[in-house]
Amino acid sequence: MYQVIIMYGDNEPWWFFEDWQSDIEELSTFQTLESAQAFYKEQWIKLQPQYTYINAKSNFLCAFWSEGDERWCEECDDDLQQYKGLALLKDYQPISVESGKEFYEATNSSGKTKCCQGLEQSFGRTAKA
Repeated sequence: MYQVIIMYGDNEPWWFFEDWQSDIEELSTFQTLESAQAFYKEQWIKLQPQYTYINAKSNFLCAFWSEGDERWCEECDDDLQQYKGLALLKDYQPISVESGKEFYEATNSSGKTKCCQGLEQSFGRTAKA
């Protein structure tokens, strides 16, 4: 089973920290990779013009954000950038299929990108993707 998810939170969608699924805002499931890819592309086209910055991986994992979209973190004593994440997964795991270059070569990843210091220490800032 394939999933296309839209997330919103402190981390880009490729980090998969312990509670990453709590950031899911929308979840759509598909029987085939082709139908999941088509839906991912539709969502990417909708999200892309709404944000200033994009950082995408070649396997259907993408983060969108704009400066000033932050939340205060008591633990860090700092503002944390908030990201809208878009991901195509299989059984809630990253896929190895490469997305079209138009979805990851359009990357514009300037801006404030950082993670909660507590997460970096707790999880060693390692990603599964």
